[in-house]
Amino acid sequence: MGHAFTTHVLNITTGSDETVYDLTADCSAFLAEAAAGRDGLLNVFVPHATAGIAIIETGAGSDDDLLSALRDLLPADDRWRHRHGSPGHGRDHVLPAFVPPHATLPVVNGHLELGTWQSVCLVDTNGDNPNRQVRLSFLG
Repeated sequence: MGHAFTTHVLNITTGSDETVYDLTADCSAFLAEAAAGRDGLLNVFVPHATAGIAIIETGAGSDDDLLSALRDLLPADDRWRHRHGSPGHGRDHVLPAFVPPHATLPVVNGHLELGTWQSVCLVDTNGDNPNRQVRLSFLG
């Protein structure tokens, strides 16, 4: 049966600009070994107070639309009580309330079961912290 639970940490550099970073290939590579043809669940978790995980289409403008919507909803200005870091950084701490820091996804026969055009993405609006960890956990 193999291991029922397997986990791996990805180290991701997002840079100093807001970004939607596609993790789908990393998730598939992890599952090729961890799931080994089994069914189960993949949990994707970012242990940071200023980043989230989104299931979204990438490459056709939706990722840029998401960042634009977040800028409209959470402007980087002086309204935030949380004030350390870059101006407007308080909004980065509100982001996980809108883009949660986790997603749990079905795995069938060792493959991630995403819909057409769906990708697993790290959403990072915090230019003050360009180094992120993402924990991938498979429960078979």
